[in-house]
Amino acid sequence: MPYDRNKKHGEARNVRKKAVFSRERHEEASEAEPCFDKLEGRNSILEALRSDRSINRIMVSKGDKEGSIKQIIALAREKHIILQEVERSKLDSLSETHAHQGVIAFVAVKDYVEVDDILKAAELKGEDPFVVLLDEVTDPHNLGSILRTANAAGAHGVIIPKRRSVGLTASVSKASSGAVEYVPVSRVTNLAQTIDYLKKRNIWVIGTDSSGEKSFYESDLRGPIAIVVGSEGEGIGKLIKEKCDFVVNIPMKGEISSLNAAVAGAVVMYEILKQRGK
Repeated sequence: MPYDRNKKHGEARNVRKKAVFSRERHEEASEAEPCFDKLEGRNSILEALRSDRSINRIMVSKGDKEGSIKQIIALAREKHIILQEVERSKLDSLSETHAHQGVIAFVAVKDYVEVDDILKAAELKGEDPFVVLLDEVTDPHNLGSILRTANAAGAHGVIIPKRRSVGLTASVSKASSGAVEYVPVSRVTNLAQTIDYLKKRNIWVIGTDSSGEKSFYESDLRGPIAIVVGSEGEGIGKLIKEKCDFVVNIPMKGEISSLNAAVAGAVVMYEILKQRGK
């Protein structure tokens, strides 16, 4: 059969047109549909309801009406939120955490704040700023745990980098036991530049690393302060460490030479709370 160049070119143009049309339809649909995220687990969803987070609908496992599920259903009805009873297998297929506890909520994506919003929150409370910076923390359970401790210890907010760092996912929300609803989180492009900005606002920036000359409990951690907690494997990066005003260590007596990010952050945050209490 002879090769028909015009026919082939025509077919190629049609394919390209279909591809472009399909892409445009997808983009239009993406813009038209509201952006929703998932919350999983009873504590996360209860706190979202209590904090008036915008919730689209809640799915509850059929037959599961015990304990805090009753509170979730009552609050949802009070706030006129759509409730759906579904088979547990449906929740299993939707779950990211694989520990949904019989309930999943579809919520408006949690907004990040600006660094100035965190500083403003401290000002409104009449307190010296207390900020936690995380350098490439990628484990959602660590970030969730840090948010929970930050809320308990009175930190005004947490700052994370956009790259090489976990964001506010369903797993983070569940690990935080709902603290994500109360702790402002800022996601910045450049952590080093953010440290410079905090210094200009007269905030001391303290790194936590085994290379620190003094232990955290021998250091003065009062006043306007930001602590930097490093990643699970590498700790604080070299540039970030150089940007810190000083670095403190956490003494270790056992065979294991480091703590994970969440535990290290909690130890230092509570020392700050203790010193502020004095």
